Amino acid sequence: MTRVLLAEDDAAISEPLARALRREGYDVDIREDGRSALEGGRETPDLLILDLGLPTMDGLEVCRTLRSEGYTVPVLILTARADEVDTVVGLDAGADDYVTKPFRLAELLARARALLRRSPPDLVSAPLVRIDPEARRAFFGAEELQLTAKEFDLLRVLVREQGKVVAREQLMREVWDTAWFGSTKTLDMHVSVLRRKLGDDASDPRFITTVRGVGFRFEAPDEG
Repeated sequence: MTRVLLAEDDAAISEPLARALRREGYDVDIREDGRSALEGGRETPDLLILDLGLPTMDGLEVCRTLRSEGYTVPVLILTARADEVDTVVGLDAGADDYVTKPFRLAELLARARALLRRSPPDLVSAPLVRIDPEARRAFFGAEELQLTAKEFDLLRVLVREQGKVVAREQLMREVWDTAWFGSTKTLDMHVSVLRRKLGDDASDPRFITTVRGVGFRFEAPDEG
């Protein structure tokens, strides 16, 4: 069942909206403050409907935090502030769409359906390794790998480009969102940790090979 997280502290809004969403066939979880909304967002619902004016942590901060941690859950903002500047700030924080209060229920449901129709990212896989970008989970055989956010992103890029050399510049740009200005010690450190978690022998790696002066290549050995 499609899971919708509704973060709204005004029961006069959240309760009828939750009923309408449930009539649409969605499983709805209501959160009444920003910190619990953030926790719920980390549980990767299919959609987050997020009020900006939440107690403990405002909706913008919730959205920014989720995006900075790599969560891709679609976010539909509810705001009582129709000013264009507030709208732009919300979208810059990583929101996918917004509805201003008071809103028409039919419009909000239509926008929610549009966000939910977006196709989730395809699974990325290689022999022995499987990555689910939407759930941000990676598996080595039947065992789930315990990865940090950057380790996950690095492995995702390498597996996606398996068999090809991925330049250091590309990895820095995609994983660290930064230009490469010479030092990539943090990249080397993360590759070293990934190798260890994959059981790679540094002197004879099965998975991640260093191509000197260029970057790294993810090999895909057969299970046997």
